[in-house]
Amino acid sequence: MDKTTMFQPGLNGVIAAETKLSYLDVEAEEIVIRGYDLIELAEKRQYIDLIQLLLKGRLPDGAEQKELEETLKLEAPLSDSLVQLLAKLPKDTHPMDALRTGISALAGYDKNLGERKNLEQTILRLLAKIPVITTGSYHLLQEKSILEPDPDLSYSANFLYMLTGRVPDEQEASIFDQSLMVYSEHEMPNSTFTARVIASTNSDLYGALTGAVASLKGNLHGGANEAVMHMLLEGRSVEGFQQLLLEKLARKEKVMGFGHRVYMRKMDPRASLMKEALRNLAAVKNREDLLECCEAGEELMKEEKGLYPNLDYYAAPVYYLLGIPIDLYTPIFFSARTLGICAHVAEQYTDNKLFRPRVHYTGPRGLHP
Repeated sequence: MDKTTMFQPGLNGVIAAETKLSYLDVEAEEIVIRGYDLIELAEKRQYIDLIQLLLKGRLPDGAEQKELEETLKLEAPLSDSLVQLLAKLPKDTHPMDALRTGISALAGYDKNLGERKNLEQTILRLLAKIPVITTGSYHLLQEKSILEPDPDLSYSANFLYMLTGRVPDEQEASIFDQSLMVYSEHEMPNSTFTARVIASTNSDLYGALTGAVASLKGNLHGGANEAVMHMLLEGRSVEGFQQLLLEKLARKEKVMGFGHRVYMRKMDPRASLMKEALRNLAAVKNREDLLECCEAGEELMKEEKGLYPNLDYYAAPVYYLLGIPIDLYTPIFFSARTLGICAHVAEQYTDNKLFRPRVHYTGPRGLHP
């Protein structure tokens, strides 16, 4: 086969790796995680259960779940020197850049850096500390004190507490936990691919995650949930939001929160779950107006462009009603996705082959100096 005929811009549709972790079955509208439907997992289990499922291939029993919670609580606190480092960042630092800096700096505290026999321990340490780095660095950038993890709260409830400064109620903690679950793993998006490419050189996990943060910062991958919330706030009402969307379409602007490289002409199953979460949260907080705006926008985009909401479209107003600062929506995305990325890096190490693609050259030939 000619190299030209093999060329796929953006590697669209190209199979880059074999995996036992996850698969997007678009026709069945199912996100498969180690054989389970992710949406069913999000309805019946917890984010912490996904940790063992993705890392070991099986769901934990009650004792294993409790042990995992305790391990994460012990690993969560940051060293004073790391906190001081984050505090020295310029106050206009982007939260994703602060997160990237924190993850990269963590490598210096790992005495067993790069040792594969300690990989699972390293992953658990990162899963414990990244929510603290995400929230702590943001508060420091706002010139506020870092909120220490609360050992009396569950993993997800504690994360939400550190985001908002308020202990969440049971419903809020459950909905936030669901959001972490549906963000946790999604086959081979750009950030996961970036991490696997870096890992294929035998670089360490911290380096792979640092590259993945940089990838997710780009607005063609992350940031859609933040953009959606800004649009909703700008629209203010059903009519205002619809008009805003129509104006963007008239200018041929990309409307964030709609469409997906894989799902294309079908609704993201994760969006449906978050839509129901928004419905429940809006009823309790008397913000049905926000739900109505989202539903009106969903209908308009389907009629005008044949596009359906992705996860970010409904996750954004959910996070807003949970009291989370908008600037933290993308760092939360990465914090949740750390699990999936770490599982992919571990898998890459197990059966590694260096990524080294070729190019389709379109430049001149035959020139002479």
